Amino acid sequence: MNADALFRRYQELQAYVGWSTADAERVHSLATLLEPCLPALIEDFYAEIDKHPEARKVITGGEEQVKRLKGTLIAWLRELLSGQYDADYVIRRWRVGCRHVEIGLDQVYTNVALSRLRRGLLERVQEVISDPRELAEKRCSLNMLLDLDLAIIEDAYQAEYACRQQRVERLAAIGQVAGGIAHEIRNPLNVVKTSVYYLLNARNPTPAKVAEHLKRIEEQVTLTDGVITALSSFAKMPLPVATPFCLRSCIEATLNQQPLPETITLTLDFPATLPPVLGDPEQLKIVFSNLIRNARDAMPSGGSLAIRATQNGNLVDAEVVDTGVGIPPENLHRITEPLYSTKARGLGLGLALARAILEKNNGKLHVTSEVGRGSTFIVRLPAAQQ
Repeated sequence: MNADALFRRYQELQAYVGWSTADAERVHSLATLLEPCLPALIEDFYAEIDKHPEARKVITGGEEQVKRLKGTLIAWLRELLSGQYDADYVIRRWRVGCRHVEIGLDQVYTNVALSRLRRGLLERVQEVISDPRELAEKRCSLNMLLDLDLAIIEDAYQAEYACRQQRVERLAAIGQVAGGIAHEIRNPLNVVKTSVYYLLNARNPTPAKVAEHLKRIEEQVTLTDGVITALSSFAKMPLPVATPFCLRSCIEATLNQQPLPETITLTLDFPATLPPVLGDPEQLKIVFSNLIRNARDAMPSGGSLAIRATQNGNLVDAEVVDTGVGIPPENLHRITEPLYSTKARGLGLGLALARAILEKNNGKLHVTSEVGRGSTFIVRLPAAQQ
């Protein structure tokens, strides 16, 4: 978050708690009164840290580091009482939260440590101010300022922690993708390598053998190209160009591109009154292609595939129903996650890509399944206005 955005956020928080220039002046008026007690508060602060192993473990530089930290803390307290709460002040508070993530200090210790400092400051204020009204006003202003400090520090902590988690998850995802690519591409390459070796070294191979190995090479290159295409499609899907189109024609075109084996019986059911749907037909072909391919793979010994559509108010539901092996309940909620696959071979991008495409086309994907009975995938799309 840049400095301007940080300061605007801080000002928003100030407005939320009702902070005013009068509060700033009241806190600043305490600076001289509280200065004598600051060293004692800091000594108490670090003496308490020394009693708690989880808090103490982030201090790895011994007494020299503690001495530096005490200097930093007294500067922080003096700045707290300065009356100047500008963008630079906010940035320095934000950096405190980021620093706590770097050193591995749990945010809970920041909260309780600030509570301890708060108590010490308020006790000293009560000692030096006798007028009840003045005391109440200054305690209120100081409490507000400490709450604002804690809010901006915690905000920074959460933001920095989330960024670091995302980086860790991104690296893990890259590792998974790399492993998946290696697995999916190495096998076809090994087949190609074997066939090339045969064609280069076989003595007087028959035309049939040559044709067989050339066909194997072509099949494996096509398979590898499919893996690369899936990755490319998932990484860079353009914005959809939404137009009204006939859902049945889209699905029939998809079936023509990847025909089903003879062991699978296909049934299409599209009412004549079904309205056109609104979306990008080329992108939605990818969705139906993945669903049809998954249904085919779920029925290795054959079965039935039914694709039917119904109008549901302003929506159109397209159901892809197979009689395949089904999906276990524990896997059902994960099947649209990137890189998750129940297949022995596969990157686990097909359904994740389908869901991403549907979200961009204002559609949704629902699935129900029963092991041994089959699965039903419902693609829900907006109907085009007549």
